[in-house]
Amino acid sequence: MTVIKPNRQAWIALACAWLLGYAMYAGLLCVPPMGHIIRKEFHISYAQLGFLVALPLAVLAAVAIPAGMLSDKIGIRKATVIGAAMLAAGSFLRGAVSDYRLLYFFTALFGLGFAIIFPNLLRIAHTWFGRERVGLATGIYSTGVALGGTIPYIMPIILPAANSSRGVFYLWSIPAIAAFILCWIALKEPAHAAARPVDAKKGTPALELLTDRNLWLAALLMLANSIHFYVWVTWAPALMVLKGATPEVGSAITSMRGWAGLPAMFLLPLLSYRMGRRKPFLWGSGLLLALTALWAIYVNVYWGWVLMSVVGIVVSGSFSMILALPAELSRGRSIGSASGMMLSIGYIGGLIAPWLAGYLFDISGTLDWSLVALIVVGLAWALVGALIPETGRKRLGAS
Repeated sequence: MTVIKPNRQAWIALACAWLLGYAMYAGLLCVPPMGHIIRKEFHISYAQLGFLVALPLAVLAAVAIPAGMLSDKIGIRKATVIGAAMLAAGSFLRGAVSDYRLLYFFTALFGLGFAIIFPNLLRIAHTWFGRERVGLATGIYSTGVALGGTIPYIMPIILPAANSSRGVFYLWSIPAIAAFILCWIALKEPAHAAARPVDAKKGTPALELLTDRNLWLAALLMLANSIHFYVWVTWAPALMVLKGATPEVGSAITSMRGWAGLPAMFLLPLLSYRMGRRKPFLWGSGLLLALTALWAIYVNVYWGWVLMSVVGIVVSGSFSMILALPAELSRGRSIGSASGMMLSIGYIGGLIAPWLAGYLFDISGTLDWSLVALIVVGLAWALVGALIPETGRKRLGAS
């Protein structure tokens, strides 16, 4: 196997991926903390607000596969710059509108940029760092994702300075605009990563991927991770309130998920790389999250800080390793398409699970049923993780 040695341009490309990940998730998760203000300013219902939050994920689930195929066809740089331009435009223009229909439109544009960029983050890591180091590179740029998904929860500090939700949208468009400029100026197309033409005799990449058992297993892992992530980030504050916390304390406890998950996104892939093993981290994450969900049924407020820290470490650390699986499993073939398929299937969980948890909350007055569902999902996650092939360097036959 040829080992690619990262050079200066590789680290510049990884910096682009980091900033893109930060801009994507900061723009996505800046909406929930100011939902009550958005409802008042745009005169929308809770259902309409929920649709606004889920809209970028809906676009991602719908177009991730063709977006990945686009990346395979035209190359990393062109696809990434196009996606970054849409992300920046949609993010900025959300702050320029006063009609909720236009807010939806520009949020969908933001989501389209999100969907085009996401498969390319993995391609950047793989083509510049090689299959042997792709997991480590993914862990590095995923810290941008973690930080972007955590910082918006300090919105009570930012909002007074911005005066309105529109001002917050403007503030969170700055990282997206900076990412577009950086990619436009500094991101290069590596010589060994030219777009791969599709050979009709061998079938289209999409058809090849649909018959790939291992990629389906990776997609199921992403689905389970997405279910856990979006249920916890949406309903953990309410869970802590049910345990006796004030809403402010409940939000503070929930923020531990992001702060603990930030170093885990890098450190767990690094530990996996050092050990040369992936599978123990994959199936072990599902098992640990099943036990954590069981603990959450009985936990008190004081232990809630520890609970959310564990959730953050496991969900975030496993997320960065799951993101690397298409590159590790496909051996460099159709990386964009493979990543797009995994994301398209995986983010269905982000669309459905928080809504279903809320519905169960409405009819039962408790989150225990949702936690039981998370236990089941965690056990299924552990099973799928046990079935997926080892992709570390100490895999069978290579140790």
